[in-house]
Amino acid sequence: MKTNAVIAIVRTDALEQVESCLQDLGIEGLSISQVKGYGEYENFYSQDHMTVHIRIEIFTAESKAEEVARCIMKAAHVGQPDDGIVTISPVHKFYRIRTQSEVAYHDNS
Repeated sequence: MKTNAVIAIVRTDALEQVESCLQDLGIEGLSISQVKGYGEYENFYSQDHMTVHIRIEIFTAESKAEEVARCIMKAAHVGQPDDGIVTISPVHKFYRIRTQSEVAYHDNS
């Protein structure tokens, strides 16, 4: 089974809604980190123009990646330039450090 990485950068105030939506989808694992940067939206009140957002990384079956991306977009959307982005990329290899072996990702849907 093929695996995709879904990476999203969303407003910090959207995190709770995004987490809820992903839990409803049955997502079993994700990583969340705080990031700083700018793209379409720049914080002109900050000396370096940076904004603080949340980065969410999810590894999921290729067949579920679009559904995950739509879930994130729906939960994080308010129609503002700083709503964020979502990307989907193929994962060529997936290893578990504990077992030092390649993992075949299972679609539990």
